Amino acid sequence: MSASNKFVRFQKGNSSVYGLLQEGEIQELTGGLFEPAQPNGQVHLLEDTPLLVPCQPTNIFAVGMNYRSHLGDRKAPEHPEIFLKPLAALQHTGGAIRTPRGSEDMHFEGELVVVMGAGNSVFGVTCGNDVSDRNWQRGAGKDLQWWRAKGCDTFAPLGPAIATGLDYDNLRLQTRVNGETLQDQNTSDLIFNVKTVIEWISGWVTLQPGDLIYTGTPGNTKRLLPGDVVEVEIAGIGVLRNPVE
Repeated sequence: MSASNKFVRFQKGNSSVYGLLQEGEIQELTGGLFEPAQPNGQVHLLEDTPLLVPCQPTNIFAVGMNYRSHLGDRKAPEHPEIFLKPLAALQHTGGAIRTPRGSEDMHFEGELVVVMGAGNSVFGVTCGNDVSDRNWQRGAGKDLQWWRAKGCDTFAPLGPAIATGLDYDNLRLQTRVNGETLQDQNTSDLIFNVKTVIEWISGWVTLQPGDLIYTGTPGNTKRLLPGDVVEVEIAGIGVLRNPVE
């Protein structure tokens, strides 16, 4: 297979399988994402195939304050500021972002997400949404840690596909809520680029194939309300779409 591909994951029977997305069709693959995989001849229409989260990570890392447009009056960090999101926060494209009990100020954060390969290499990139409750993060109800603010169930939508072979340091990222574009910036504007972030994290934590790094959100965000639909689109990858409940 060529260096440039879009990989998806979907349910088949009692197991999940990977596929290669091409022009609205999914070529089913034998093998896993990080082992030799070849089309097995079975083809599925994308419109008839609900997608799962496109990989199964061991860890989810995220970078805070990584675009100057998002800093406001805060000082730029001297090194990548990393936090963790739990695996339970993952949500597939099309799945609902659920407003947790007691949440009063839940925001979207559209982001480029790195999918790690072997040996600290980048396997590919996908779209992510680092959903955050601002009240628990830094408001009147601020918690000491961000376990609720960033880690509630469904607070890490991811997908729809993992794209390989892209220049991930030069991709247009847009976030829309109910069709209105609220974020629009290029990943070239990251304060700490992908290489720098990986070098920083791997100095203390061993990165495994499939691990995720949410690289930060640009510009401003706003409160999400039940009935809203959030779309994160990154050039060359696709659209991550999630309704809010």
